[in-house]
Amino acid sequence: MANSGNEITNPRSGQRMIFRKTGKDTNGTMAEIESFNPPSQEREPEHVHPQQRSSCEVIAGTIHFHMDGKTHILKPGDSLEVPAGVPHYFWNESAEEAHTIQRFYPALEIDGFFKCYFAFARNGMLNEKGLPSLLRMSRPMLKYQNEIRTVNPPWAVQKAVFTALAPVAGLLGYKKTYE
Repeated sequence: MANSGNEITNPRSGQRMIFRKTGKDTNGTMAEIESFNPPSQEREPEHVHPQQRSSCEVIAGTIHFHMDGKTHILKPGDSLEVPAGVPHYFWNESAEEAHTIQRFYPALEIDGFFKCYFAFARNGMLNEKGLPSLLRMSRPMLKYQNEIRTVNPPWAVQKAVFTALAPVAGLLGYKKTYE
């Protein structure tokens, strides 16, 4: 779990996050993360937060946000609410760094997921689509299934595969989370 003020960096994408408020700070009601995204055509995998409502508020720069089949271009002062379970992803294709505040309600363990995912990136464990191998991600995705899921294949398929692979991953020394 992260502490307020902790900063993490994803060397693959250049994204930096600062945990402003964690579940520990808010009794689990919310997590607030300051995010800095450099210009890039790279998009994160399309995903959902099955049990969390989230929001993105732009402080500086421009962020492109794809949700519900539409691309929203957010500029300073703009914000976007993402209901729980709605597929989305974002990227920054502008010429300057985008500075945003992201909030998640309730906090659950979203900070732990981000720390784990950025650790995968730091350790060169992500493929060209920004995902670790199925075997390596089986244990973390089961651990963080309430926080985040990719949308393809359907969750029932993913969960069956992860459940089958997790014991093998454990025997190989793969962890449930990375920092």
